[in-house]
Amino acid sequence: MSYVKVLVLDTTLRDGEQTPGVSLTVEQKVMIAEALDSLGVDIIEAGTAVASEGDFKAIKAIAEKGLKAEICSFARIRKEDIDAAADANADSIFMVAPSSDYHIQAKFPGKGKEYVIEKSIEAIEYAKERGLVVEFGAEDASRGDLDFVIALLKAGESAKADRLTFADTVGVLTPENASEIISRLKKELKAPIAIHCHDDFGLATANTVFAVKSGANEFHATINGIGERAGNASLEEVCMVLEFLYGIEVGINKEKLYPISKLVEKFTRIVVPPNKPIVGENAFTHESGIHTSALLKDARTYEPISPEVVGRRRFLVLGKHAGRASVEAILKELGYSATKEQMDEILARIKELGDLGKRVTDADVRTIIETVLQIKSEKKVKLEDLAILTGKNTTPMASVKLRINGEERIEAAIGVGPVDAAINAIRKAIKDYADIKLVSYHVDAITGGTDALVDVVVQLKRGNKIVTARGARADIVMASVEAFVEGLNMLV
Repeated sequence: MSYVKVLVLDTTLRDGEQTPGVSLTVEQKVMIAEALDSLGVDIIEAGTAVASEGDFKAIKAIAEKGLKAEICSFARIRKEDIDAAADANADSIFMVAPSSDYHIQAKFPGKGKEYVIEKSIEAIEYAKERGLVVEFGAEDASRGDLDFVIALLKAGESAKADRLTFADTVGVLTPENASEIISRLKKELKAPIAIHCHDDFGLATANTVFAVKSGANEFHATINGIGERAGNASLEEVCMVLEFLYGIEVGINKEKLYPISKLVEKFTRIVVPPNKPIVGENAFTHESGIHTSALLKDARTYEPISPEVVGRRRFLVLGKHAGRASVEAILKELGYSATKEQMDEILARIKELGDLGKRVTDADVRTIIETVLQIKSEKKVKLEDLAILTGKNTTPMASVKLRINGEERIEAAIGVGPVDAAINAIRKAIKDYADIKLVSYHVDAITGGTDALVDVVVQLKRGNKIVTARGARADIVMASVEAFVEGLNMLV
C-alpha cells in the first residue's frame, strides 16, 4: 500500500496540559507552540479558549505569532465555545460530541442520540459561519455503537465539517479493532479521518499506528505522551514507528524531537521515564560489556536507529556489567594507557562499586583510573568558601569563592532555593572559562533521619560533552556543590 503524508495534530497544550498537576503560563505555551511549529507539526491544539482567561490569551498569542501550523482550540458543541475560539483568532476547532451511552446520558440527561446529532449539526454550521476550520470528533467512540458513531460523523460531514475524528477517549481500543474501524470509516465517509488515542492500557501508540496503516489521514498525539490519566499517544513514538518501521511519511524534523521533549519536561515538571522509547535517558545509553564491545565496532548491533536522528547522542556508562572495551574507550578519551594488570584492577573496582548498588558516575570512573594508574590529576576548579543566606521572607542568595587555574573568583547569585542559588553563583564565577549547563540533578537520602547522608548526582554539559559527577554530604547544599565542582573539573 502506498501512503500520502499523514497530518499530525499535537495536543500537548490541551490534552497534555490536562495531566494532573500541570499548568502552563501563556509564555510557556507560546514557547512550546513555537518549538512544535519548528518540529513540523501540522496542527497545534493550543488549549480550550472558553476554559479560562489564560487559555484564551494563550491561543490568541500563539495565533498572532504567524506560525506555519494551523492553530486549533478545543470546543464542545456549544456556541459559547465556538465564539471563544473564533474571538481568540484560532484557525480551527476540534469540536467533540458524546457518542457512547455513558457520555450522552451524563452530558445530556433525558436526551437521546437524535438530539446529539441535531446539536452537532447546529454547532458545526455555526462554526463555519464564524470562519473556522472544523474538525468534528465522536467522543468515547470506542465504547459507542459503531453504527451510531458513523451516523454522527456522517451528520458532521453533511454539515461541512472539514475533518472527522474517532476518539478512543478511555484507551480501550485494540490494534485489531482500530484497523477494522478505520477501514470501515474510510468506506463510509469522504472527509479526512483522524484518530485520537489514550494510553490507559498502554496501547495508544500501537492503536494510532494501526489506524494510520489502515488509512487514517491524521493522528493526535502529545510530546512525551503526557495527558489525562495514563496519557495520550506519544508523538515521538508514533512518528518514528510510522517512518522507520512502516515507511509512512510524517514530515517531522526528527532531530528536534529530543530538544522539545526536554522543553516540555521542564515546563510541565513531568519527568520522562529513563526507559521511555526515543526520548528516555536510557534509550541510547549502554552499560553491558558485551553490548558496548559490539557497539564500538558497529553501532547498528544494538541500536535500531542512530541517536543523532532524533537529536540525541550515545552514552557508554560503566557499572557492574562493564567490559574491557568500555574502559579502553574512556582511557583513550582521557589520554591514558594501561597494562593488562591495571585494566583488570580498574574493571574490578568499577564492578565492585556497581555491586554495592551505586550509580557509577564519570567522576567515579576517572578517580578509579587515576588511582590505579597512580596519576595525580590537579583540580582546575577548587571551592574555597561558600555562604548561603535564606529565610521565610528572603530570596535565597549564595556567595562563592572559587580558585580557577590558580585565579581567585568571588561571585554571588540568587535562586529559587539555596541549592539553585549556589549553583548559579558557581556558574557565574566560571562563565569566562566555560559555558556549563546543568542537564539533570538527582538526589537520594542514603540514611534516615534529619541528619541523613545525601547523595547528589548531576549531569553537566559543555558543548557536546556530558559528564556525571557525585557529591555525598549530610548537607544537601554542600553535596550539590561538591558534585557540581567535581563535574566542572572534568569539563574545564
